[in-house]
Amino acid sequence: MAAGEETSHILSGLTNQLPDRDPEETAEWLESLDTLIQEQGTERAQYIMRSLLQRAGAQSVGVPMVTTTDYVNTIPVDQEAPFPGDEEIERKYRAWLRWNAAVMVHRAQRADIGVGGHISTYAGAATLYEVGFNHFFRGKDHPGGGDHVFFQGHASPGMYARAFMEGRLSEEDLDGFRQEKSKEGHALSSYPHPRLMPEFWEFPTVSMGIGPMNAIYQAQSNRYLHNRGIKDTSDQQVWAFLGDGEMDEPESRGLLQLAANDKLDNLNFVVNCNLQRLDGPVRGNGKIMQELEAFFRGAGWNVIKVVWGREWDDLLAKDEDGSLVKIMNETVDGDYQTYKAESGAFVREHFFGQTPQTKEMVQDLTDDQIWNLKRGGHDYNKVYAAYKAATEFKGKPTVILAHTVKGYGLGTHFEGRNATHQMKKLTLADLKAFRDHLRIPITDEQLEGDLYRPPYYHPGMDSPEIQYLMERRRALGGFVPERRSKHSEVTLPEDKVYEVANRGSGKQLAATTMAFVRLLKDLMRDKEFGQRIVPIIPDEARTFGMDAFFPTAKIYNPNGQNYLSVDRELVLAYKESISGQIVHAGINEAGSVAAFTAAGTSYATHGEPLIPIYVFYSMFGFQRTGDSFWAAADQMTRGFIIGATAGRTTLTGEGLQHADGHSPILAATNPAVLSYDPAYGYEIGVIMRDGLNRMYGPGLADNDPSRNVMYYITVYNEPISQPAAPAELDVEGIVKGIYLLAPAKIDGPRTQILASGVSVPWALEAQRVLAEDWGVSADVWSVTSWTELRRDAMAAEEEAFLNPGQPARVPFVTQQLAGATGPIVAVTDYMKAVPDQIRQFVPNEFASLGADGFGFSDTRAAARRFFKNDIHSVVVRSLQMLARRGEVDAQAPAQAIEKYRLHNVNAGTTGNAGGDS
Repeated sequence: MAAGEETSHILSGLTNQLPDRDPEETAEWLESLDTLIQEQGTERAQYIMRSLLQRAGAQSVGVPMVTTTDYVNTIPVDQEAPFPGDEEIERKYRAWLRWNAAVMVHRAQRADIGVGGHISTYAGAATLYEVGFNHFFRGKDHPGGGDHVFFQGHASPGMYARAFMEGRLSEEDLDGFRQEKSKEGHALSSYPHPRLMPEFWEFPTVSMGIGPMNAIYQAQSNRYLHNRGIKDTSDQQVWAFLGDGEMDEPESRGLLQLAANDKLDNLNFVVNCNLQRLDGPVRGNGKIMQELEAFFRGAGWNVIKVVWGREWDDLLAKDEDGSLVKIMNETVDGDYQTYKAESGAFVREHFFGQTPQTKEMVQDLTDDQIWNLKRGGHDYNKVYAAYKAATEFKGKPTVILAHTVKGYGLGTHFEGRNATHQMKKLTLADLKAFRDHLRIPITDEQLEGDLYRPPYYHPGMDSPEIQYLMERRRALGGFVPERRSKHSEVTLPEDKVYEVANRGSGKQLAATTMAFVRLLKDLMRDKEFGQRIVPIIPDEARTFGMDAFFPTAKIYNPNGQNYLSVDRELVLAYKESISGQIVHAGINEAGSVAAFTAAGTSYATHGEPLIPIYVFYSMFGFQRTGDSFWAAADQMTRGFIIGATAGRTTLTGEGLQHADGHSPILAATNPAVLSYDPAYGYEIGVIMRDGLNRMYGPGLADNDPSRNVMYYITVYNEPISQPAAPAELDVEGIVKGIYLLAPAKIDGPRTQILASGVSVPWALEAQRVLAEDWGVSADVWSVTSWTELRRDAMAAEEEAFLNPGQPARVPFVTQQLAGATGPIVAVTDYMKAVPDQIRQFVPNEFASLGADGFGFSDTRAAARRFFKNDIHSVVVRSLQMLARRGEVDAQAPAQAIEKYRLHNVNAGTTGNAGGDS
């Protein structure tokens, strides 16, 4: 095996692959460094080392990047900030918190309930949280505005236990854990769910990977608000508590570069490195802390490792030849996990016993003392020093890698065991041992009385410990977590802003994408309202015609634009600015949704509403980032999601992976999303106006749940003649989902054509062909939202089901079509399941035309003929249904198929070739 190969996954290779040609000289250099450290301390030594490295680089002396350091604490003992609190008092009520958190989950596992929960995560992370609660996490009443804390989802019992100590929750509330309907009024959600507990939780985090991603963009959004002059956020920190197993999620690591590039020194990751994921070790054969150190340092972050507690300080000071550090470096995580599941004697033999030097180090320690050599994440002093260093560090985000034990203090059945994540019950022996370990004043009789109802412990609000706890929260600005929805008033745009949408495109052809962009431009120009809009785009602004915004609104970049732009002489030059309005996330849909979430919840996190408008390829929205939109819904995000270049046949040459035939169905699965497929600019104007009123208009309380919605609007890149808004516009119909666009112009056999989005012009042309070629009378309806029609109808059905004997409410779609006779042909550029959403609520005979299957590259006309959702397919399908009713000649459908050459894809004429894809 090559030199250093056995430890290459643990340490950066510095000298282990190079020959030492003069060991005596090497020893002199090392002795000089040791003397410097002894006489002037580690801080001075760091400066000298950095200076030497800098000079080495200038002299072309190749020095490898140090991606990992020894498996010891980053902060030297002589640089640790002194702990300012009363450690004994804090340790005492931390024990109570750990007891109540475990008991809450245990009680929820009694036989008649059995709703689950997690004990071990908080047991191991309690110190990490309590140092924050007592000394760092600032509440919303703090003069600086308060911090934003993303709590590790599986640690939620600990946050409930603390709220119980603070008097915010009662015992009855704790007993409502995971029983949100059966214990309504006294219920606690399983994990941090703001939608389920809208005055408590701020950020949903248990969908692994989304928490770290959203925390990064929350920190960016805080700076965005500050740099645009909307709110002073300079004294606000973002904290994200994560698991080391969670860091395997691509989302957890995939956006680290943004935090580094933006120099987000207001952001702190705390990774709870208990070395375990859900089923076993994170890196049994490796070292996850070393891996993460290298990854974060390579991404440009400040890295602080908290590996060992203070009990190790004296041992490390005695380690003159580096034997102990060598063992620490080479011991893999699977072994560290085993050590905590064994005993002090086992650790003495298998860890310290590897060399005579290390064995001698602990010869005066008892087995119990060896067992009590804590890991750094359980030491108040070490954690405090790390947090303080993190919050004071400038120019980079910080990650704290804290070494802990999963299930710490819960006893030998739990600590460090592979199955500890799934373990939810404590035996009587476990309870007694846990009580003794924590010194909880509860008797054996109380525990033996009912195994599944061990008592909670609270010493009373007047006890010195609780008074201390409450004083610390007052000094830091109030309780955390806490969510507030009261916000500053929003002045909505006046009528004139919507004129551009209402007047149509005149003699020009314009796609609905362009109609939307023109409306957005006027909304952003509104003096009172415009500054609150946050346009968010991946690297596709030019595709959507939004490059016109670059010179005026500018692209947000906290570093400004420090280069000479290649297109600076052009009218539509690319311009970045510290105060830019556009959030341009690059080729990064996941980051764009995270930015959308941060901006769309600013009304609650900052009391300053922002209106995010996220524009993207419709295919790359709910299909690609659906989980993030669920998290956005949980966080009660408000804003507009614009699925541009929509439809399966509108992108012509782009082909399969760009051909969206199903996003409305995916969007319909999210209860917070209102999905619309408008055909014209004036419909877009009505929908956006309705959305703004619903989110921030008068008539509803700030915290009204009905405000917490996201509007998904699909727009197309196919140019059409945009009509002006009709004088008698059915606004209610547009908002609720359907209105009569074009009544039949002749008398004859009757049919109804329902269409949405880009297919509405095809329906109008089919109306003309049916009248001129077959004498058929067709009404054309614009269906702006199949999904909203279905939701309304389903709600009416549910009301009738639960109120027998009462007059049943008629669904809106049924009301609108009440006088519409004849069969219905529903046509869209999506799969047939989209219009089929309303089929059961329409008494008429019903047929759907759409684009099922995979997309492909071809002309629009050929694609529509292939899918049989084009003009002449609407005509033929209408004739078939009328022929079955005996209202047209039985041969008419066959004659029409031959007349229009329906089986020939080259005979299609629907649509045009205009518009960039």
